Amino acid sequence: MSIRITRTTILALLGALTTWVLVANQEPAATPGALPDSQPPRDITVVLPDANQLPVIQLAFPALPNLASLSGTAANAGRELERTLRADLERTGIFDLLGPEELAVLQLTGDLARDADQYRSLGAAMLLQNELKLEGDRIVLEGRLVDLASQQTIVGKRYRGTFDLARRIAHTFADEIVLFLTSRRGIALTSIAFVSDRDGDKELYLMDYDGHDQRRITGHKSISMSPAWSGTGETLAYVSFFGGGPALYLADIATGRKTPLVTEGSLNVSPAFSPDGRMVVFARALGANIEIFVCQRDGSGVRRLTNSPGIDTNPAWSPSGQEIAFTSSRAGSPQIYVMDVEGSNVRRVTFQGEYNDGAAWSADGTRLAYSTRMERNRFDIAVLDLVTLGSQRLTNGPGSNEAPTFSPDGRRIAFASTRQGGTQVYSIDARTGGSLEQLTFQGNNSAPDWSPYLK
Repeated sequence: MSIRITRTTILALLGALTTWVLVANQEPAATPGALPDSQPPRDITVVLPDANQLPVIQLAFPALPNLASLSGTAANAGRELERTLRADLERTGIFDLLGPEELAVLQLTGDLARDADQYRSLGAAMLLQNELKLEGDRIVLEGRLVDLASQQTIVGKRYRGTFDLARRIAHTFADEIVLFLTSRRGIALTSIAFVSDRDGDKELYLMDYDGHDQRRITGHKSISMSPAWSGTGETLAYVSFFGGGPALYLADIATGRKTPLVTEGSLNVSPAFSPDGRMVVFARALGANIEIFVCQRDGSGVRRLTNSPGIDTNPAWSPSGQEIAFTSSRAGSPQIYVMDVEGSNVRRVTFQGEYNDGAAWSADGTRLAYSTRMERNRFDIAVLDLVTLGSQRLTNGPGSNEAPTFSPDGRRIAFASTRQGGTQVYSIDARTGGSLEQLTFQGNNSAPDWSPYLK
């Protein structure tokens, strides 16, 4: 059975959530090497409305009580798990964490019945209780999210995995908490593709959503750029010069295999997959002009979608699969346009700013992020509401801010910026422009593209 809560009851729910919700012990999705305990799923779930409108929850997150009992590699894994879980929950925007420093003023006994009111005296509505154990060469996390008003567990999970999977265990638990409280998946297990020259040539790299585990995925020793994820997150389309002029290629993430997509013609750039992964839209030069084309995933069936005297480029397929956003100079200056997938019903959607480029869709298809030049020779990140056509500028210097890409939950945007001299990848809150976080530091890094959820 599913209980749907109206917005007016949310605050009351957070104060006494589990007076009517059973303990949530659903078995999480299996992850390689990290095995959750088998727990029979309960039959009551909570579905909250707009996650972006939820009040921030004060969450007490004490230090792991038995971390000091671990040593060596196990202790390192435990500390990494705890750091990662704290950072994941902070990034959600759902919680305001009260950590060990804030909780040090309390006289805790370890008995929840006695300690609940102490936590609540600091404003905490929920408590995250975690315990780490060892089972041979595996680390075990037992975590419980507790409603302090009722002292009942609302999310309870147990994970175990090898030491090298500590971060993945933390990401998985954080995403489970987000899913339970918002009915939306978290983004802690997603990745960002980007371009870097840190090894000399411009190659494609991947990193976790928080900037960790940066690794190279192409080695053409040439210029590779414009990574674009397939809808399943298994493949990247990209541009490379290693065969001569700019052409389109595919990279299989699991195997590392690279295959040509479109190599004919003097210039093929800015690829983007259709949501089902069957087609790729891209820009191609026709003499001095550039137009939008589309082809099948194997490179066959190339056909033209636009026909204008201006330059049409940087296409982006909508999540519904029914529309394509792109940049065009047909009205004199580069602006964002949207057309149907067959190239018809072309309409301009940006009217502020002298130069607008690089549109990226939010996962729900209601917003476009793009780079806009409104003053001097500098770009900022803006978000367009496709219903009202009202825009909001999220950055305001320093430097130039370009190439935005939405996280799959629509809560954050990654982008490239020169705000500190060289070009680096950052992420920000997609609605406020706050919570700025730098993700790359080595070399120059650009053209981020946020992965979808893995299917």
